[in-house]
Amino acid sequence: MLLRRHTMKASAAIERLVGMQSQAPLSAYVGLWTRLLGFRHEDLADLLVDRSVVRIVLMRGTIHLVSADDCLALRPVVQPVLDRWLRTSVAGRLPEADLREVEAAARALMEERPLTFTELAARLGERWPDGEALARAVRGIVPLVQVPPRGVWGASSQARHVPAESWLGRPLGDGSAAGDMVLRYLAAFGPASLADLRTWSGLTGLRSVVKRLDLVAYRDENGVELLDVPGAPPPEPDAEAPVRFLPEFDNLLLSHADRRRVIADEHRRRVFTVNGIVRATILVDGFVAGLWRIERAGETATLEIEPFAPLDSAARDALADEGERLLGFAADGAASHAVRFLE
Repeated sequence: MLLRRHTMKASAAIERLVGMQSQAPLSAYVGLWTRLLGFRHEDLADLLVDRSVVRIVLMRGTIHLVSADDCLALRPVVQPVLDRWLRTSVAGRLPEADLREVEAAARALMEERPLTFTELAARLGERWPDGEALARAVRGIVPLVQVPPRGVWGASSQARHVPAESWLGRPLGDGSAAGDMVLRYLAAFGPASLADLRTWSGLTGLRSVVKRLDLVAYRDENGVELLDVPGAPPPEPDAEAPVRFLPEFDNLLLSHADRRRVIADEHRRRVFTVNGIVRATILVDGFVAGLWRIERAGETATLEIEPFAPLDSAARDALADEGERLLGFAADGAASHAVRFLE
């Protein structure tokens, strides 16, 4: 959804992308603004408040913004990712406790009122030793929604959690949506390889799922099989790709094993930091060409653009124009705006 801006509603765009990576609570606002015509802050904020969309751990064991329907359908599908995390990162630190009892207690506590993980750890620690370790385990066992005002533009809040079934008033799905998930991933990010699917989802064993689906196959220049949904030919090589500003953790950078499709190897370390942050980037002709951030000084908001290499005048002008529009959206409360290239 980056070759042109679309007229669909925010809820439809979120489902089209099979959710949006959302560790940074407000990143999805810029991600939707750069993909949709006329997108406003309240178009997403209202969806969070009325529970049409939620922020929850899903693909790759990371926080995603998804529709309520996708939350319930996809969480059981990706539970093996959380199970693997529990085995490798948490199990050795757990005190002796019946995790079914811990789960029941945690659910009851968070259904009573939304809790931060620090608060949950303290409450569990009243009954078992090492409540912190048990609270970590609960993250992987119970599907937990981060409730508003967390993620609402203009508001601030610690991350407080409620079980998804309680928040949405509906049960989780039966785990049978893996095929649908694969089809929707390919519709959004295909053609893609099995390795791409694994990288995006965090799941293994997808070959058997793929074999059941009606897909078309291509070969890339290295002979790797790329799969796609029927009737969705890839864009022409000379298709125009306008400049774009992507937020932190944008799906585009996290949905393929071979990220050279959108970012050169020599630039990855500047985007993917050692502490797990994926920085906000600019796209020029469909490739990551630099970083951006908004700095505030008094009443002025300055968009700083840091290209990885010198840009021609047409690209600079396009980024400056698009950057002014970005400031009007992301820094609408500032009295004045400025765009600065760091070179």
